[in-house]
Amino acid sequence: MARTDVTAGAYGSPMAYAATRLVLTDFRNHVRTALGMTAAPVVLTGDNGAGKTNLLEALSYLAPGRGLRGARLPDITRIGARAWGVAATILGPDGSTDVGTGIEGRAPGAEDEGAAERRIVQIEGQTVTGPAALAEVLKLSWLTPQMDRLFIEGPSGRRRFFDRLVFNFHPAHGRAVAAYERVLRERNRLLSEGRADPQWLTALELQIAEHGVAVAAARLDSLGRLQAAVDLKHSAFPAADLELRGTVEDDLKTMPAVEAEDRFKLRLRDARARDAASGRSGDGPHVTDLKVRHRPKDMPAELCSTGEQKALLIGIVMGAARLTQAETGTAPLLLLDEVAAHLDSERRAALFEEILALGAQAFMTGTDHALFTPFGTEAQYFTIRAGTIVN
Repeated sequence: MARTDVTAGAYGSPMAYAATRLVLTDFRNHVRTALGMTAAPVVLTGDNGAGKTNLLEALSYLAPGRGLRGARLPDITRIGARAWGVAATILGPDGSTDVGTGIEGRAPGAEDEGAAERRIVQIEGQTVTGPAALAEVLKLSWLTPQMDRLFIEGPSGRRRFFDRLVFNFHPAHGRAVAAYERVLRERNRLLSEGRADPQWLTALELQIAEHGVAVAAARLDSLGRLQAAVDLKHSAFPAADLELRGTVEDDLKTMPAVEAEDRFKLRLRDARARDAASGRSGDGPHVTDLKVRHRPKDMPAELCSTGEQKALLIGIVMGAARLTQAETGTAPLLLLDEVAAHLDSERRAALFEEILALGAQAFMTGTDHALFTPFGTEAQYFTIRAGTIVN
């Protein structure tokens, strides 16, 4: 399907990113599932293990990153198949765009074991350089039950969560993160081998500093704007106070980016022996942490109850969605896996009201259709059974 011009979204006003066609091929337990829909909220119900979350995961691969489960690419392939693919038509501010992604299948007996892990991305039928290009086509955010432990587990999950939000404000952020991590791995490898040329290390550290400061700057900018959006709107979900804790971020708060780069380079140079002994780099945006406080209770998120933590997460995601809409005129697509099951009726109704007010297409899953009845006819409903749409 060629790109077409549109003057308004099929649902809601202002416009929202939306999937109007979704096709899964050999993805998890879906042999071939084709789904056509409007830009209204989408409710997917069915028993546990039916394949509801798999549909959300497929959509998550239409944006930069490793998907909402962070799975290895070959592990997504349906048992007995050679490869998987996801294709969709995405409605956005520039019209509708056909996108697709998947992995190359490895022929039986092929020696190249890595071939099956090559991810292909196509936009309007043309193969592009990588998933980062998808940031120009679709903005999305997600919440999953696994994220209920986000505040009490290690910082890596919080960084991934926040970077997903940053992608919506800084489309180049994904490329910067990937470049930073790639050069950092190269430095770690050379240090571990104990034979690195100091000049080559200096050149790598220059690149690490440049990419690292770009990553930290995008995060800080997004955090400031997101905090303002959270502060601006009274919501049924508690306001969160957000903070990024990291050495590069701290430098950027008090000095120009070029000076922050120089300081980061010096720290990397001075830490070579320590990093060689530990096998990892101990300084930089890859160890930054996102700290969150429950403002009404003035309490760190990790000390709040499970229900309060979930409410904080929902408040942050919806605040980011409002900010995306305010700044771009287009609300992001939302993937909300089992989000309604553990909310009381008041907060569940409040969430649905916020989704409708935003005009967003939100894909929501659950085992109990009755939880979604407040949507009435303003949502579209699908039942999934054993990897198949049955209505």
